[in-house]
Amino acid sequence: MSAAALVLLGIKISIVITVLGIGLSATRDHATSVFRDPVQLVRSLLAMQVIVPLFAIIVVRTFDLEIPVKIALVALSVSPVPPIWPKRTLQAGGELAYTIGLLVASSLLSILIIPSAVEIMESIFSVPLRMSPVSIGNIVFLTVILPLFLGIELRRLWPRFANRASETVTKAGFALLVLCALPLLVKSLPAMAVLLGNGTLLTMIALVLVGLGAGHLLGGPVEGERTVLGLACATRHPAIALTIATANFPNEKLVPAAIVLYLLVSFIVSTPYVVWNKRHADRSHRPILAALR
Repeated sequence: MSAAALVLLGIKISIVITVLGIGLSATRDHATSVFRDPVQLVRSLLAMQVIVPLFAIIVVRTFDLEIPVKIALVALSVSPVPPIWPKRTLQAGGELAYTIGLLVASSLLSILIIPSAVEIMESIFSVPLRMSPVSIGNIVFLTVILPLFLGIELRRLWPRFANRASETVTKAGFALLVLCALPLLVKSLPAMAVLLGNGTLLTMIALVLVGLGAGHLLGGPVEGERTVLGLACATRHPAIALTIATANFPNEKLVPAAIVLYLLVSFIVSTPYVVWNKRHADRSHRPILAALR
């Protein structure tokens, strides 16, 4: 097995471990919470799958970007939230039930949404594209559904074990992800440098800011849920976007570089939002904690 294949395998394993750790802290009610709230489901889909993709299409048509990069960015805009995303939302004070529920809902619905989105991209960019729902389904099942519900079931059977193991498993998965992602980042640096001066960077910053704003405004009356949806709209599943883009441009080095660069931009641009929401959540919890003393 080549070094590149080992790195990709390590990333996949790290994602599975991370989601398993998240599942150890969740319940079935958490996983189905968004489907049980139709109003919140509609708001979430409007922000994630309508507003952000529409803006992505408008902005990539405005800048003179390479076609594979345009496809990669629009593919990111319709992808579900990534498996490691819950850790960041919870750090920002997001609601656990909505975080897990949105992870499940966006992943399952992506199997239906993404093939339709690919057809729309094909007509807009006048480029023949293909995307198998089976490919999306496999990624969703293996990186989200299976490890998440395995963790939930382990928690139901052995709650004490799950409580002790959840944080350790999540941290182990995240540490493995960082370790495996570093070689990919280094390899992508030359191609990423090409993308910095042609409008791609500005496009990515705009996408993240619009995603944060759309999610926060449509997140509903609960502060923690607005935080979750804001970060969901700005942070998308790289493996699914990469699958869409590489299925149509298998030898294009700018595709993985664009996706890695977007992940970095999303993390950097959304960090002030995370810090602000965490401080706001801490302040709002202080009176409750004081009353309990």
